[in-house]
Amino acid sequence: MSSVKTLFITGVSSGFGRALAQEALAAGHNVIGTVRNREAQQAFEALNPDRAFARLLDVTDFAQITDVVAEVESRIGAIDVLVNNAGYGHEGIMEESSLAEMRRQFDVNVFGAAAMMKAVLPGMRQRRSGHIINITSMGGYISMPGIAWYCGSKFALEGISETLGKEVKSFGIHVTAVAPGSFRTEWAGRSMIRTPRAIADYDALFDPIRQARGEKSGKQPGDAVKAARAMLAIIDSDTPPAHLLLGSDALSLVREKLAALTAEIDAWEALTRSTDG
Repeated sequence: MSSVKTLFITGVSSGFGRALAQEALAAGHNVIGTVRNREAQQAFEALNPDRAFARLLDVTDFAQITDVVAEVESRIGAIDVLVNNAGYGHEGIMEESSLAEMRRQFDVNVFGAAAMMKAVLPGMRQRRSGHIINITSMGGYISMPGIAWYCGSKFALEGISETLGKEVKSFGIHVTAVAPGSFRTEWAGRSMIRTPRAIADYDALFDPIRQARGEKSGKQPGDAVKAARAMLAIIDSDTPPAHLLLGSDALSLVREKLAALTAEIDAWEALTRSTDG
C-alpha cells in the first residue's frame, strides 16, 4: 500500500461493500460506509472504532447525498476514493415487469450512483486527485432473459463511467467500472426483487432460468473477499483501468459477446457502409 486513503463506500452491510470495507480497514485505510439503519451503523463502526465511520444514507435521497458528502469532508477529511456499490438485482420478464419496477431499479443503480459522483467531484477536481469505482456487472456487457431492467441499469452505468473518465482524466481523477461475474453474495438471494410470473408464453424460456439461478445462489464461483483485494489493487495503482472484469465466468461470457458482436458487425458491414452520402 503506497498511502493511507479515505474510501467512501455505499452499501457496506453485506456483499462486495462489506468485503471491501473490511479489507480496506485491514490494509490501514479509513472507510466511510453507508448503511440503512442504526443497528447496521453500530455494527459497522465496531469493526474499527478509529477508522470505520458509518453514515445513514438512502442513495435515492439525492439531496441527502450532497449533505452527507459535505459533512464527511468537513468532519473526517477529503474523500480519496468513492465506491458506488449500493444496488440490487431485479428479475422479471420485460413484458411482465412494471415501469415502476424499472424506475426503482434505475433510481438505485444509476441515479443514486450518478448523484454520488456529482457530490464528490468538486472536491476531487479541486484537489486534482481521486478515484471513482462503479460496481457494474457482467450484465453491463452481456444480457440474458429475465433481467432486462437490471442489465439496462448496468449498461447505463458502464456508459456513464467511461464518459466521465474521459472528462476528468486531465484533473488526475480516475474512473473504473468494475464488472463482477457470479459471486457468492446475496445478489441472487435476499437482495433480488422478483416480478411474479403471469404470461404462460414465456414459461419454457424463463422458468428453467429462474430455477437454476435459485439453485446456484450461494454456490457461485466468485469470492467477494478476493474481489475486494482486486479492487484495492486498482485503487493502489497509478494507472488503473477504465474497465475491470472480475471472475473467470465474466471473462468468458464477455469475450463470447464481443466475438459475436464483431462477427455480426462484419456480416452487415456492406449495409452499414451503404448509408454514407
